[in-house]
Amino acid sequence: MKTLQNHVLIYDNDCPMCNIYSKGFIKSRMLDENGREAFSEISPEIKNMIDFHRSKNEIALINTKENKVIYGLESLLTIIGNSFPTFEKIARVRPLYWFFQRLYKFVSFNRKQIIPSAKDLTKDNCVPDFNLKYRLFYLGFVLMFSAYVLGFYNQRLFPDFKNNFGIEFFICCMQIVWQSTFMGIYLKNRIWDYLGNMMTVSLLGTLLLIPTLFFYFSQIFYFIYFGIVVFIMFLEHLRRCRILQFGIVPTISWMIFRLTFGVVLLYIVTNS
Repeated sequence: MKTLQNHVLIYDNDCPMCNIYSKGFIKSRMLDENGREAFSEISPEIKNMIDFHRSKNEIALINTKENKVIYGLESLLTIIGNSFPTFEKIARVRPLYWFFQRLYKFVSFNRKQIIPSAKDLTKDNCVPDFNLKYRLFYLGFVLMFSAYVLGFYNQRLFPDFKNNFGIEFFICCMQIVWQSTFMGIYLKNRIWDYLGNMMTVSLLGTLLLIPTLFFYFSQIFYFIYFGIVVFIMFLEHLRRCRILQFGIVPTISWMIFRLTFGVVLLYIVTNS
Protein backbone atom coordinates (compact mmCIF):
# COMPACT_ATOMS: atom_id res chain seq x y z
CA MET A 1 0.00 0.00 0.00
CA LYS A 2 1.10 3.54 -0.69
CA THR A 3 0.92 5.64 2.49
CA LEU A 4 -0.80 9.01 2.30
CA GLN A 5 1.63 11.26 4.13
CA ASN A 6 0.90 14.48 6.02
CA HIS A 7 -2.80 13.75 6.40
CA VAL A 8 -4.93 13.27 9.53
CA LEU A 9 -8.39 11.70 9.49
CA ILE A 10 -10.79 12.94 12.18
CA TYR A 11 -12.99 9.95 12.99
CA ASP A 12 -15.93 9.39 15.34
CA ASN A 13 -14.39 7.20 18.05
CA ASP A 14 -17.86 6.46 19.47
CA CYS A 15 -18.90 4.86 16.18
CA PRO A 16 -17.72 1.22 15.79
CA MET A 17 -17.93 1.45 11.99
CA CYS A 18 -15.74 4.57 11.93
CA ASN A 19 -13.31 2.91 14.32
CA ILE A 20 -13.00 -0.18 12.16
CA TYR A 21 -12.39 1.44 8.80
CA SER A 22 -10.11 4.20 10.13
CA LYS A 23 -8.03 1.58 11.98
CA GLY A 24 -8.01 -0.43 8.75
CA PHE A 25 -6.42 2.53 6.96
CA ILE A 26 -3.68 2.58 9.59
CA LYS A 27 -3.05 -1.18 9.64
CA SER A 28 -2.94 -1.38 5.84
CA ARG A 29 -0.55 1.62 5.86
CA MET A 30 -2.84 3.69 3.68
CA LEU A 31 -2.38 6.27 6.46
CA ASP A 32 0.67 6.51 8.69
CA GLU A 33 0.56 5.66 12.42
CA ASN A 34 -0.44 9.21 13.32
CA GLY A 35 -2.91 9.45 10.46
CA ARG A 36 -6.09 9.49 12.50
CA GLU A 37 -7.35 11.45 15.48
CA ALA A 38 -10.47 10.86 17.55
CA PHE A 39 -13.17 13.52 17.29
CA SER A 40 -13.62 13.69 21.07
CA GLU A 41 -9.86 14.13 21.61
CA ILE A 42 -8.89 16.62 18.91
CA SER A 43 -6.46 19.33 19.90
CA PRO A 44 -7.51 23.02 19.89
CA GLU A 45 -5.24 23.54 16.89
CA ILE A 46 -6.99 20.84 14.84
CA LYS A 47 -10.41 22.01 16.04
CA ASN A 48 -9.73 25.48 14.68
CA MET A 49 -8.76 24.06 11.30
CA ILE A 50 -11.93 22.09 10.66
CA ASP A 51 -15.60 22.96 10.32
CA PHE A 52 -16.53 21.43 13.70
CA HIS A 53 -20.22 21.08 12.86
CA ARG A 54 -19.73 19.71 9.36
CA SER A 55 -17.24 17.12 10.59
CA LYS A 56 -20.07 15.50 12.59
CA ASN A 57 -21.87 14.77 9.32
CA GLU A 58 -18.90 14.15 7.03
CA ILE A 59 -15.57 12.75 8.15
CA ALA A 60 -12.78 15.34 7.87
CA LEU A 61 -9.36 14.73 6.33
CA ILE A 62 -6.71 17.36 7.07
CA ASN A 63 -3.73 18.00 4.82
CA THR A 64 -1.34 19.16 7.55
CA LYS A 65 1.28 20.29 5.05
CA GLU A 66 -1.03 22.62 3.11
CA ASN A 67 -3.53 23.27 5.95
CA LYS A 68 -6.44 22.19 3.78
CA VAL A 69 -9.48 20.15 4.83
CA ILE A 70 -11.82 17.96 2.77
CA TYR A 71 -14.91 16.11 3.98
CA GLY A 72 -17.03 13.02 3.52
CA LEU A 73 -16.70 10.95 0.38
CA GLU A 74 -13.84 13.15 -0.83
CA SER A 75 -11.85 12.15 2.27
CA LEU A 76 -12.33 8.45 1.62
CA LEU A 77 -11.59 8.70 -2.10
CA THR A 78 -8.41 10.65 -1.40
CA ILE A 79 -7.13 7.97 0.99
CA ILE A 80 -8.18 4.99 -1.13
CA GLY A 81 -7.20 6.69 -4.38
CA ASN A 82 -3.66 7.22 -3.15
CA SER A 83 -3.21 3.42 -3.10
CA PHE A 84 -5.73 2.51 -5.80
CA PRO A 85 -5.85 5.37 -8.33
CA THR A 86 -7.86 3.29 -10.82
CA PHE A 87 -10.63 2.73 -8.28
CA GLU A 88 -10.76 6.46 -7.55
CA LYS A 89 -11.08 7.28 -11.26
CA ILE A 90 -13.93 4.79 -11.63
CA ALA A 91 -15.67 6.08 -8.47
CA ARG A 92 -15.50 9.63 -9.82
CA VAL A 93 -17.48 8.75 -12.94
CA ARG A 94 -20.56 10.93 -12.53
CA PRO A 95 -23.32 8.27 -12.08
CA LEU A 96 -21.14 6.22 -9.71
CA TYR A 97 -20.01 9.29 -7.78
CA TRP A 98 -23.65 10.35 -7.39
CA PHE A 99 -24.50 6.86 -6.04
CA PHE A 100 -21.53 6.69 -3.64
CA GLN A 101 -22.27 10.20 -2.39
CA ARG A 102 -25.86 9.23 -1.50
CA LEU A 103 -24.72 5.94 -0.01
CA TYR A 104 -22.17 7.75 2.17
CA LYS A 105 -24.79 10.22 3.43
CA PHE A 106 -27.31 7.42 3.96
CA VAL A 107 -24.88 5.63 6.29
CA SER A 108 -23.49 8.78 7.91
CA PHE A 109 -26.82 10.38 8.81
CA ASN A 110 -28.17 7.06 10.17
CA ARG A 111 -25.05 5.67 11.83
CA LYS A 112 -26.28 6.48 15.35
CA GLN A 113 -29.50 4.61 14.60
CA ILE A 114 -27.52 1.63 13.34
CA ILE A 115 -25.14 1.58 16.34
CA PRO A 116 -25.98 3.97 19.20
CA SER A 117 -23.65 5.01 22.00
CA ALA A 118 -24.27 6.33 25.50
CA LYS A 119 -21.86 9.15 24.67
CA ASP A 120 -24.28 10.42 22.01
CA LEU A 121 -26.05 12.33 24.78
CA THR A 122 -22.93 14.06 26.07
CA LYS A 123 -21.63 17.51 25.23
CA ASP A 124 -19.46 17.87 22.09
CA ASN A 125 -20.60 14.49 20.81
CA CYS A 126 -20.18 13.47 17.19
CA VAL A 127 -23.87 12.96 16.44
CA PRO A 128 -24.81 13.94 12.86
CA ASP A 129 -27.67 16.31 12.06
CA PHE A 130 -31.14 14.88 11.66
CA ASN A 131 -31.92 14.50 7.97
CA LEU A 132 -35.57 13.63 7.31
CA LYS A 133 -34.96 12.36 3.77
CA TYR A 134 -32.27 9.89 4.74
CA ARG A 135 -34.11 8.82 7.90
CA LEU A 136 -37.26 8.06 5.92
CA PHE A 137 -35.18 6.24 3.34
CA TYR A 138 -33.64 4.12 6.10
CA LEU A 139 -37.02 3.30 7.61
CA GLY A 140 -38.41 2.46 4.18
CA PHE A 141 -35.43 0.27 3.28
CA VAL A 142 -35.69 -1.78 6.48
CA LEU A 143 -39.47 -2.00 6.12
CA MET A 144 -39.31 -3.43 2.58
CA PHE A 145 -36.38 -5.74 3.31
CA SER A 146 -37.96 -7.10 6.50
CA ALA A 147 -41.36 -7.62 4.89
CA TYR A 148 -39.73 -9.44 1.96
CA VAL A 149 -37.71 -11.84 4.14
CA LEU A 150 -40.55 -12.39 6.63
CA GLY A 151 -42.82 -13.24 3.71
CA PHE A 152 -40.53 -16.17 2.86
CA TYR A 153 -40.21 -17.16 6.52
CA ASN A 154 -43.99 -17.22 6.88
CA GLN A 155 -44.12 -19.80 4.11
CA ARG A 156 -42.16 -22.12 6.42
CA LEU A 157 -44.44 -21.32 9.35
CA PHE A 158 -47.71 -21.51 7.41
CA PRO A 159 -47.18 -23.42 4.12
CA ASP A 160 -50.83 -23.10 3.05
CA PHE A 161 -51.01 -19.33 3.46
CA LYS A 162 -50.27 -17.42 0.23
CA ASN A 163 -50.33 -13.65 0.83
CA ASN A 164 -47.22 -13.65 3.03
CA PHE A 165 -45.54 -10.51 1.73
CA GLY A 166 -48.75 -8.48 1.87
CA ILE A 167 -49.53 -9.34 5.47
CA GLU A 168 -45.93 -8.82 6.61
CA PHE A 169 -45.70 -5.47 4.82
CA PHE A 170 -48.91 -4.41 6.57
CA ILE A 171 -47.60 -5.51 9.97
CA CYS A 172 -44.26 -3.71 9.46
CA CYS A 173 -46.10 -0.53 8.47
CA MET A 174 -48.42 -0.81 11.46
CA GLN A 175 -45.43 -1.20 13.78
CA ILE A 176 -44.18 2.22 12.68
CA VAL A 177 -47.66 3.75 12.95
CA TRP A 178 -48.27 2.16 16.37
CA GLN A 179 -44.99 3.28 17.92
CA SER A 180 -45.12 6.70 16.25
CA THR A 181 -48.59 7.31 17.70
CA PHE A 182 -47.87 6.27 21.27
CA MET A 183 -44.18 7.07 21.55
CA GLY A 184 -44.52 10.40 19.73
CA ILE A 185 -46.28 11.74 22.82
CA TYR A 186 -43.84 10.09 25.23
CA LEU A 187 -40.55 10.84 23.46
CA LYS A 188 -41.59 14.06 21.67
CA ASN A 189 -38.68 15.47 19.65
CA ARG A 190 -36.64 12.26 20.06
CA ILE A 191 -39.17 10.09 18.25
CA TRP A 192 -37.08 9.92 15.06
CA ASP A 193 -34.08 8.61 16.99
CA TYR A 194 -36.29 5.96 18.52
CA LEU A 195 -37.88 4.91 15.22
CA GLY A 196 -34.45 4.54 13.61
CA ASN A 197 -33.24 2.31 16.45
CA MET A 198 -36.48 0.34 16.47
CA MET A 199 -36.13 -0.44 12.77
CA THR A 200 -32.51 -1.50 13.32
CA VAL A 201 -33.85 -4.04 15.83
CA SER A 202 -36.22 -5.25 13.10
CA LEU A 203 -33.29 -5.43 10.68
CA LEU A 204 -31.30 -7.50 13.19
CA GLY A 205 -34.18 -9.94 13.58
CA THR A 206 -34.57 -10.19 9.81
CA LEU A 207 -30.87 -10.96 9.31
CA LEU A 208 -31.04 -13.69 11.97
CA LEU A 209 -33.92 -15.37 10.11
CA ILE A 210 -32.18 -15.49 6.72
CA PRO A 211 -29.76 -18.43 7.36
CA THR A 212 -32.67 -20.80 8.12
CA LEU A 213 -34.24 -20.08 4.72
CA PHE A 214 -31.40 -21.90 2.95
CA PHE A 215 -32.47 -25.18 4.57
CA TYR A 216 -35.67 -27.08 5.24
CA PHE A 217 -36.53 -27.89 8.84
CA SER A 218 -39.72 -28.95 10.57
CA GLN A 219 -42.49 -26.44 11.18
CA ILE A 220 -41.90 -26.78 14.93
CA PHE A 221 -38.26 -25.77 14.46
CA TYR A 222 -39.27 -22.60 12.61
CA PHE A 223 -41.71 -21.63 15.37
CA ILE A 224 -39.12 -22.21 18.11
CA TYR A 225 -36.40 -20.39 16.20
CA PHE A 226 -38.72 -17.45 15.53
CA GLY A 227 -39.46 -17.25 19.26
CA ILE A 228 -35.71 -17.18 20.02
CA VAL A 229 -35.18 -14.38 17.49
CA VAL A 230 -38.02 -12.33 18.96
CA PHE A 231 -36.48 -12.75 22.44
CA ILE A 232 -33.09 -11.55 21.11
CA MET A 233 -34.88 -8.57 19.51
CA PHE A 234 -36.57 -7.84 22.85
CA LEU A 235 -33.21 -7.78 24.66
CA GLU A 236 -31.66 -5.58 21.96
CA HIS A 237 -34.63 -3.19 22.04
CA LEU A 238 -34.30 -2.97 25.82
CA ARG A 239 -30.54 -2.40 25.57
CA ARG A 240 -30.90 0.44 23.07
CA CYS A 241 -33.61 2.15 25.10
CA ARG A 242 -31.34 1.97 28.15
CA ILE A 243 -28.35 3.41 26.24
CA LEU A 244 -30.43 6.28 24.86
CA GLN A 245 -32.27 6.83 28.16
CA PHE A 246 -35.72 6.24 26.68
CA GLY A 247 -36.88 4.22 29.68
CA ILE A 248 -38.82 0.95 29.58
CA VAL A 249 -42.10 2.38 28.19
CA PRO A 250 -41.10 2.05 24.48
CA THR A 251 -40.17 -1.61 25.03
CA ILE A 252 -43.49 -2.32 26.73
CA SER A 253 -45.38 -0.67 23.87
CA TRP A 254 -43.25 -2.58 21.35
CA MET A 255 -44.02 -5.92 23.04
CA ILE A 256 -47.75 -5.14 23.22
CA PHE A 257 -47.68 -4.52 19.47
CA ARG A 258 -45.76 -7.75 18.81
CA LEU A 259 -48.14 -9.85 20.89
CA THR A 260 -51.28 -8.17 19.52
CA PHE A 261 -50.36 -8.54 15.86
CA GLY A 262 -48.92 -12.01 16.46
CA VAL A 263 -52.35 -13.11 17.63
CA VAL A 264 -54.00 -11.29 14.69
CA LEU A 265 -51.65 -12.97 12.20
CA LEU A 266 -52.28 -16.39 13.73
CA TYR A 267 -56.04 -15.80 13.48
CA ILE A 268 -55.82 -14.71 9.84
CA VAL A 269 -53.72 -17.66 8.63
CA THR A 270 -55.71 -20.27 10.55
CA ASN A 271 -59.02 -18.97 9.22
CA SER A 272 -57.98 -18.30 5.61
